[in-house]
This record gives sequence, C-alpha cells and structure tokens, in this order.
Amino acid sequence: MSKPTFQRRILLAEDEEAMRTYLTRALEKSGYAVDSVDCGTAALPLLESGDYDLLLSDIVMPEMDGIELAQRCAEISPETKVMFITGFAAVSLKASADQPQARVLSKPFHLRDLVLEVDRVFADAREALL
Repeated sequence: MSKPTFQRRILLAEDEEAMRTYLTRALEKSGYAVDSVDCGTAALPLLESGDYDLLLSDIVMPEMDGIELAQRCAEISPETKVMFITGFAAVSLKASADQPQARVLSKPFHLRDLVLEVDRVFADAREALL
C-alpha cells in the first residue's frame, strides 16, 4: 500500500477495545498517525488540542454517539474530515442524513477496505483544493 507523503493524523473513537487496537494497527501500518479513544467524550479534548485530519468514529458508543461527536467536531475543528464505521444498517442511514459529507463504512469490513476509504477521504480533500 502506498504511504502518504506526509503523515496524516487520525483520531479514532471506537468503544470495542479489540476493534480499536485492530484498526489502529492497520492505519499505522499504512502510514497514518493514530490516536485512539474509547468514547466520544474522551475524543473532545483531543479535538480541542490536536490538529487532526480525520475523525474516524464508531456511531454507536456509550456516553456520546458518533453523530453527536461529529457535530461537536464540526464546531471545534471544522477542517477535520469525518468518517463513520458501524455495524447497524439503520444507524448508517441516519448518519448519512445527519452528516451528508461524512463517509460511512459498514461492519464487517476488510482492513484493506478501511484503508482505501481513508485514502479516498484524503484524495477527495486534495482534489477540492485544486
């Protein structure tokens, strides 16, 4: 897989520890810098203090769901792109309606597919600047 020419920063919010570890490793192996948290409320201070290129969030999480987190992200860090991951088709439709600019990747997915979608988010951002 091709490595980004400079390291993009991703904030991953995923409440399942095994999935969070799995996704973090895959993204880091693909050349991304990843900070991961187990809930939306833990992501907020990082968004406020960090400079993230992408918020990759599960939609269904305790305390604060991914959609609310994405809405807060838009206020705190409007340049940060958003991508959702979910295992629930109905939740995926709601996410698409609430955050139309965000991509939604439905579980189960292959890690290759995740990396391709993340790469596409950044490719689309580059094209928008041209």
